[in-house]
Amino acid sequence: MLRLLLALLLVTPATAAPLLLRPARVFDGEAMHPGWQVLVDGARIVAAGPALAVPAGAETLELPGATLLPGLIEGHAHLFLHPYNEASWNDQALKEPLALRTARAVAAARATLAAGFTTVRDLGSEGAGTADVDLKAAIDAGIVPGPRLLVATRALVAPGAYGPKGYAFAVPQGAEEAGGEALVDAVRRQIGAGADVIKFYGDYRWRPGEPDRPTFTQGELTAAIAVAHDAGRKVAVHAYTSEAIRRAVVAGADSIEHGGACDAATFKLMAARGVSFVPTLAASDATARYAGWNGQEPAPTRVIEARAALDRARAAGVIIGMGGDVGVFAHGDNAREMELLAAAGMPAREVLAAATAGNARSFGLADRGRIAPGLLADLVAVGGDPLADIAALRRVQLVLKGGVRAPAADKPNDQATR
Repeated sequence: MLRLLLALLLVTPATAAPLLLRPARVFDGEAMHPGWQVLVDGARIVAAGPALAVPAGAETLELPGATLLPGLIEGHAHLFLHPYNEASWNDQALKEPLALRTARAVAAARATLAAGFTTVRDLGSEGAGTADVDLKAAIDAGIVPGPRLLVATRALVAPGAYGPKGYAFAVPQGAEEAGGEALVDAVRRQIGAGADVIKFYGDYRWRPGEPDRPTFTQGELTAAIAVAHDAGRKVAVHAYTSEAIRRAVVAGADSIEHGGACDAATFKLMAARGVSFVPTLAASDATARYAGWNGQEPAPTRVIEARAALDRARAAGVIIGMGGDVGVFAHGDNAREMELLAAAGMPAREVLAAATAGNARSFGLADRGRIAPGLLADLVAVGGDPLADIAALRRVQLVLKGGVRAPAADKPNDQATR
């Protein structure tokens, strides 16, 4: 381990003096440690624990009363969407020019980073083509601030299954349509265009008012997911119904998104195969509020279904991922999903772990998600103890991405404010 740390320090030039962070407590991705400190040098964490030795020339940053966590990982976002109470999905996909959507996405990325989310899995540009690949490149080049992105480019849907729909003439679609043998080639096209993760819509509503139904056969999913895995890409599948989820799991999907109608037997299959579940409670919560729900019980049907699915998944031992379908609601408000998970009965420690070490493992990100020597210095300090009060995650005091302090959200248009 010592040789590894020395090698990291030799190949990673320090851009500033080492930094010793002294919060009241440190959540390392698995457990809370009162009295711990964290030493950062350049882009990496070099030590974590109680009473660390301070190198000569190091700076010390006191964070009294604060909790230091790994940079939070948003598991389900759409940076090229904005809240549906501002504009419907159809209007965003059809009426908003790409330049406007890109400008919004830049602001959304900054707000997300300022909220403490240093990595985002963006699961589809929703009609914006491969602009997510370009946004990722701009962030990586330091042109605009934002989190580290895993992008899906254009999600894959069965022909005729997605939207926009209901027009007397052909309109641009929010995802790429493909089926049969062409679905395999579509996966390859997405990877060639820059996709880090492949997103399928495993079920959808064929017509308004109809229930969700599977849209891909078992054979289609199996062949397409095999191609994605051969290329080293993880696969996320949007699915609500048990049958669509079962097909995706048997085909080798890595995560299931939403899953509100999934039954206990299918969740047990997911647990047996190590497939993670991202329940996106905040999406159903937000859309219910847009429709007039005031947050009081009894909740609308879709909200109740989402909570019940989470209960069934946890009872079956499924890995729970943290992702809110951000874009349905405001970017920078990502902690909303964590609050709803806790309110639905998930212990706060498990919620924190899901948004850090858990998502990192599920997404294959070995260099982040924990506070440990050698990992990226992606860190967030919040005021208070989120184990005692999950809302402490909103009191962001400091965000480091690769050891560099991230800019605060813009004012007065701070998207993190509900």
